[in-house]
Amino acid sequence: MSPQPQQPEHSEQSAQPAAVSPAAPPAPPALTEVEAHGVERIPDADRTARPLDLFRLAFGGANTFSTCVLGAFPILFGLSFWQGLAATLLGVVVGALILCPMAVFGPANGTNNAVSSSAHLGVHGRVVGSFLSLLTAVAFFSISVWSSGDALVGGAHRLFGLERDDVSYGVAYALFAGLVLAVCVYGFRFMLFVNKVAVASATVLFLLGAVAFAGDFDPSYAGVFTESADAATDALFWPSFIGAALIVLSNPVSFGAFLGDWSRYIPANTPRRRVVGAAFLSQIATLVPFVFGLATASIIAAKAPDYVDPAAPDFVGGLLAISPGWFFLPVCLLALIGGMSTGTTALYGTGLDFSSVFPRLSRVRATVLVGALSIVFIFVGRFGLDLVRSISTFATMIITCTTPWMVVMMLGWFTRRGWYDPEALQVFNRRQRGGRYWFAHGWNWRGLTAWWVSALVGVLFTNIPGQFVGPLGDLANGVDIGLPLSLVVAAVLFLALLWIFPEPRAVYGPEGARLARTVDVPVPPITGPGTPADEIAPPAASRA
Repeated sequence: MSPQPQQPEHSEQSAQPAAVSPAAPPAPPALTEVEAHGVERIPDADRTARPLDLFRLAFGGANTFSTCVLGAFPILFGLSFWQGLAATLLGVVVGALILCPMAVFGPANGTNNAVSSSAHLGVHGRVVGSFLSLLTAVAFFSISVWSSGDALVGGAHRLFGLERDDVSYGVAYALFAGLVLAVCVYGFRFMLFVNKVAVASATVLFLLGAVAFAGDFDPSYAGVFTESADAATDALFWPSFIGAALIVLSNPVSFGAFLGDWSRYIPANTPRRRVVGAAFLSQIATLVPFVFGLATASIIAAKAPDYVDPAAPDFVGGLLAISPGWFFLPVCLLALIGGMSTGTTALYGTGLDFSSVFPRLSRVRATVLVGALSIVFIFVGRFGLDLVRSISTFATMIITCTTPWMVVMMLGWFTRRGWYDPEALQVFNRRQRGGRYWFAHGWNWRGLTAWWVSALVGVLFTNIPGQFVGPLGDLANGVDIGLPLSLVVAAVLFLALLWIFPEPRAVYGPEGARLARTVDVPVPPITGPGTPADEIAPPAASRA
């Protein structure tokens, strides 16, 4: 009798490993497997990314030649090296602090940030985030292609005597754009691989650049705000310092609409502090390309000042003019790697989000369409309209409008205590109606009002020296207070609207609202055609 009860016990123990093995983490899909997921919620089984992957993507997208160009702006504005370094540190740190909370939406909801914004702007109001991400992607994709293409052609000219004509530049731009589009079509895993390589190789090349320019670098470069400067020049110091810091700040903030594109593959149970920390550190790490741009710009200003003329700056040309001959090849490699990295992080998210605005388009088709339109803009803007000089102004204005949207999102997360209904977030994508986030016919005018009012205020008070001055931009003695003012207005106005015009109780989680009042109203049922999740993307088993 005694062996009989022992045998089932032994059978259970032997069966235990078989029961545990299915719970083992799944292997990531192959690099060359085209990503099937769109903006539907990523299944838990497919979430194999880590916070380190988020760091690589966000840092890789900024560890590029285009960031060096932004890093040169403090010198273009007349600051000394140390003043420029202070402005750069201020811009990077503040920008990283503004950006990093935007990383939490992806793991929580398994989708991108524009779709998550349905909770605060409404089922239809979420198109605001899609529109902003589209403009941001086109702007920064163009900056990366133009700056990297110019560097590649310039380096090839110095190395091999390549003619610097429109044909050469056109081929370089087409090469970058085509490679970027191919990577984005394959999707997240291929893009992650590219950025893993880019982070390490670009960092090594920047450090090699530090060796190349060490003999010419003089940290005592004084700029124009010296003791001998006249009163009119001195009066421009703070406008120039704040303007330089805000241009630097625009780089980390530009990732706000895209963080969810990458963090949605991180498991939902990952500690939030690790996700937020990865996003923050990814931007602190961009001090490498920023300081490289700042230091080399100070050398250019001393040795080849014509290249840093604020009326017609040419950082790439100046860099090539002061580079030792052996550094031309690393410059070309930096251009190639940087163009790929920045371009993929910008274009991938926009193609993904565009597929949610037009649900009949798959992620691949939407990526190809947006990529084609972006390439047309790059060529027309470069050869037809000469927009290269004004694209930095365009990017800054987009950031001024995007930052209040980020404030609404982050305060919405705080007031909701991080609680969301994933099914209700997908109503727009499934061509349905109703749900917790339907509000007034799909629009939450509280979040929308806070966004457009504060964005308008930011534009009105913008003052970018030599580029754009808003109608009220001179009220602060030339200091650009547009972005800081829009941040404050967005926060105060959104919280005030939530208190005066309370949202439905149903949009808040079981713990209720924080810093907001609620009202009990029925939740409209979700109705309409809908598209089953297994039609939006094949299940993981079938793709394997």
